[in-house]
Amino acid sequence: MVKVSQVDEREIFKICLEYWLKLVAELYEEIQSLPIGDSGLLMGLSLGGTTSSMLNGIHLRKNIYNDVLSNLRLVVIEKMVKPEEVLIVENDEGEVVREFMKESDTIVLYKSMRELLVYLTHLDVLDTETILTEKLMKQVDGSEWSWNNLNTLCWAIGSISGTMNEETEKRFLVTVIKDLLGLCEMKRGKDNKAIVASNIMYIVGQYPRFLKVHWKFLKTVVNKLFEFMHETHEGVQDMACDTFIKIAQKCRRHFIIQQSGEQEPFVDEILRQLHRTTVDLSPQQVHTFYEAIGYTISAQPNKLQQEKLIAKLMELPNNAWDSLMAQAAQNIDVLSSMDNIKILGNVLKTNVSACTSIGSFFLPQLGRIYMDMLGLYRTVSGIISESVAREGLVSTKTPKVRQLRTVKKEILKLMETYIKKAEDLESVNVNFMPPLLDAILGDYNANVPTARDAEVLNVMATITARLGSLLTPQVLPILDAVFEPTLSMINQDFAEFPEHRVGIFKLLRAINMYCFPALLGLPPAQFKMLMDSVVWAFKHTMRDIADTGLNLCLEVVNNFAAEDIQIANAFFQQYFLSITQDIFYVLTDADHKSGFKLQSVLLARMFQLVETNAIQAPLFDPAAMPDPTITNAVFLKEYTSNLLKSAFPHMQLVQVQAFVRSLGELHNDINRFKLSLRDFLIQLKEFSGDNAELFLEEREAEMQHKAQMEMNAAMRIPGMLKPSQLEDKDEDI
Repeated sequence: MVKVSQVDEREIFKICLEYWLKLVAELYEEIQSLPIGDSGLLMGLSLGGTTSSMLNGIHLRKNIYNDVLSNLRLVVIEKMVKPEEVLIVENDEGEVVREFMKESDTIVLYKSMRELLVYLTHLDVLDTETILTEKLMKQVDGSEWSWNNLNTLCWAIGSISGTMNEETEKRFLVTVIKDLLGLCEMKRGKDNKAIVASNIMYIVGQYPRFLKVHWKFLKTVVNKLFEFMHETHEGVQDMACDTFIKIAQKCRRHFIIQQSGEQEPFVDEILRQLHRTTVDLSPQQVHTFYEAIGYTISAQPNKLQQEKLIAKLMELPNNAWDSLMAQAAQNIDVLSSMDNIKILGNVLKTNVSACTSIGSFFLPQLGRIYMDMLGLYRTVSGIISESVAREGLVSTKTPKVRQLRTVKKEILKLMETYIKKAEDLESVNVNFMPPLLDAILGDYNANVPTARDAEVLNVMATITARLGSLLTPQVLPILDAVFEPTLSMINQDFAEFPEHRVGIFKLLRAINMYCFPALLGLPPAQFKMLMDSVVWAFKHTMRDIADTGLNLCLEVVNNFAAEDIQIANAFFQQYFLSITQDIFYVLTDADHKSGFKLQSVLLARMFQLVETNAIQAPLFDPAAMPDPTITNAVFLKEYTSNLLKSAFPHMQLVQVQAFVRSLGELHNDINRFKLSLRDFLIQLKEFSGDNAELFLEEREAEMQHKAQMEMNAAMRIPGMLKPSQLEDKDEDI
């Protein structure tokens, strides 16, 4: 099997891999299931403190395979494939380039190989460490040097993070990082250096536990990343920024305290040299860098210190901002320069990145640019409107207008990012809301459809969800400004303006959930339009919009059912039957199979309201009914039977009536209710063929359960989860 595993043929190797995984998992389980006395002796082995010889007195299957497993370790290490985190690859022409397309097959293979290597390490830590260390020495002395050999070796080293105890890990990693840093200095040629650099970055990104407790190494590694940020070889800067943000998230507090032997906290040194470090980075990489520093600043408990750090971090973007704002105040033509618009867009993106990680503490910086920012929003909107008036709709596609729209979108994104994280909501409502709503709502309403930004709807949904009842007085003006204009953009078909579709229904759902009293104040015509759009949403063919519509409809129904009896009666008399009819429409339409779960829940709720007499007003015209004793429950069954019989004349009346009766009886047992619905739908000719989507909920639940079981099993084996999958418990220093 070991020899077959060495064959250079991926499909054969995958089959061998399945066999090896089964074997090593059994051998590991055998050790775990030993009686406490024996497994205490073994604990050292699985965590790196014992040798196999200690176990020879115990008859374990593992001992039979010692040589085989040692050979297998070598095979797996030499064949290791590329993890997702590595961005630098060798292409078919033998050049070292940045990878843009992820190979899903390789990612799946890596996951299995990583799992195998974690088990193999637990079965004999010292053998694994010896093989890796010896192979690394052969890289350094050049006897086995090649890009491929170094890559597979380093990918294997990064894959076993968490499998060793801290002492073994420390000894091992000190050797690895020192050797790799030496190798990077020693190698000549950009390609060689890029390969070594990518491997150093991959390994240090996988061992945050080691870096947290070894300050000197942490600082050396971060300074090395800063060096790599000047390396213009494809992919190196991206990886340096990605690794830095990973380390900043996991070790954030270590940057803000003054470590022994240091003159100042490391973050002060980083901020002082910020321009020098980021000068060669692309704007996108700079944004990642700012977000990374933001994580360290967010860990500073002293408010005053924190404000100073934020001011220092934002110094460069603020200087650029102040300079352009001063120029624009003198002469608006400053905004006709593409370069200036680009700078403003980048400054705003930098603010968004920093706010993402600093969160509610970002308030002083936001306050500093807030009024200028809203002024800029208005000015840019004016320029866009003028250009549309002058050149027609085609102008919205020009580079200049697109850049201007980026500025507007980033302003909205910054507000959304901050409000999501804000803590003092009362203050946000009083200080930020009036000028913000004033700047964005009228502009959205007045714009031509193609110039309206869907981000306005997103930011309004976030504000509504966060501020809740504080915002209720503003809901009517908000709806006046955005509801009808957006509706007129999206009700022509199911495809145009997809982002606005998602945005408007997200906003309506937030209003219904957090500011429901405001909906009661809508004029009847506008309320009807709202209900029509809810129904229209759940008839949508895009699953996410249909699901939002169904959830929204259920929440509206529940809110009215909980209202004062007169309000509830008025609502249900007007809308109950039409909603029920529309639910049956989507339920029996094969294009809407994927929404089965929510459709069932909504229909069950409608039947429940009637069967439990929660609706006290008649849902029918009593004058038109010959029988004065008729109830809503009897009427609904009759109404539903007629509806289905006329839609599906091939169904027997007896079948339909039995089905409708079951809906009335099972409304409290959602599983049996769904079963009855599903059986009925499958009887319909419309649903002949593939009905897998009707069982989507069960399949998703099964997949979720399986994933959870795998996660629980992995959590019991040290190192089986990557550091990035583990919850960040940044220890007290």
